[in-house]
Amino acid sequence: MNARVSEKGQVTIPKRLRERLGIRPGTVLDFEAVGGRLIGVKKSGEDAFSRWRGKGRIPGGGDVNDYLKKARG
Repeated sequence: MNARVSEKGQVTIPKRLRERLGIRPGTVLDFEAVGGRLIGVKKSGEDAFSRWRGKGRIPGGGDVNDYLKKARG
Protein backbone atom coordinates (compact mmCIF):
# COMPACT_ATOMS: atom_id res chain seq x y z
CA MET A 1 0.00 0.00 0.00
CA ASN A 2 1.21 3.46 -0.81
CA ALA A 3 0.60 6.78 0.88
CA ARG A 4 1.74 10.22 -0.17
CA VAL A 5 3.26 12.80 2.16
CA SER A 6 1.27 16.05 2.12
CA GLU A 7 2.77 19.54 2.02
CA LYS A 8 2.38 19.65 5.81
CA GLY A 9 4.37 16.41 6.19
CA GLN A 10 1.26 14.37 6.99
CA VAL A 11 0.60 10.80 5.86
CA THR A 12 -2.75 9.02 5.86
CA ILE A 13 -2.52 5.43 7.09
CA PRO A 14 -4.70 3.29 4.80
CA LYS A 15 -7.99 2.21 6.39
CA ARG A 16 -7.29 -1.52 6.02
CA LEU A 17 -4.06 -1.14 8.01
CA ARG A 18 -5.70 1.05 10.68
CA GLU A 19 -8.44 -1.54 11.17
CA ARG A 20 -6.04 -4.48 11.21
CA LEU A 21 -3.72 -2.78 13.73
CA GLY A 22 -6.45 -1.26 15.89
CA ILE A 23 -5.34 2.30 15.24
CA ARG A 24 -8.16 4.66 16.18
CA PRO A 25 -8.41 8.42 16.63
CA GLY A 26 -6.25 9.36 19.60
CA THR A 27 -3.89 6.38 19.22
CA VAL A 28 -0.32 7.49 19.88
CA LEU A 29 2.37 6.21 17.51
CA ASP A 30 6.10 6.30 18.26
CA PHE A 31 8.23 6.86 15.14
CA GLU A 32 11.90 6.14 14.61
CA ALA A 33 14.27 5.75 11.67
CA VAL A 34 15.98 2.36 11.48
CA GLY A 35 18.28 1.48 8.62
CA GLY A 36 16.72 4.03 6.27
CA ARG A 37 13.17 2.92 7.13
CA LEU A 38 10.50 4.75 9.06
CA ILE A 39 9.10 2.54 11.80
CA GLY A 40 5.88 3.47 13.60
CA VAL A 41 4.89 1.56 16.72
CA LYS A 42 1.66 1.92 18.68
CA LYS A 43 2.41 3.21 22.15
CA SER A 44 0.62 1.21 24.76
CA GLY A 45 -1.61 3.40 26.84
CA GLU A 46 -1.58 3.34 30.56
CA ASP A 47 -1.24 0.15 32.55
CA ALA A 48 -4.51 -1.78 32.20
CA PHE A 49 -4.86 -1.98 35.99
CA SER A 50 -3.93 1.60 36.88
CA ARG A 51 -7.36 2.90 35.94
CA TRP A 52 -8.99 0.55 38.46
CA ARG A 53 -6.40 0.71 41.24
CA GLY A 54 -7.97 1.97 44.45
CA LYS A 55 -11.56 1.70 43.18
CA GLY A 56 -12.52 -1.50 45.01
CA ARG A 57 -14.42 -1.56 48.26
CA ILE A 58 -14.09 -4.11 51.05
CA PRO A 59 -17.47 -5.73 51.84
CA GLY A 60 -18.51 -4.39 55.24
CA GLY A 61 -15.65 -1.89 55.26
CA GLY A 62 -12.50 -2.58 57.25
CA ASP A 63 -8.94 -3.48 56.45
CA VAL A 64 -7.74 -5.54 53.48
CA ASN A 65 -5.69 -7.87 55.67
CA ASP A 66 -8.67 -8.55 57.98
CA TYR A 67 -10.88 -9.28 54.98
CA LEU A 68 -8.32 -11.71 53.51
CA LYS A 69 -7.98 -13.53 56.82
CA LYS A 70 -11.76 -13.97 56.99
CA ALA A 71 -12.01 -14.98 53.33
CA ARG A 72 -9.21 -17.55 53.57
CA GLY A 73 -10.39 -19.03 56.84
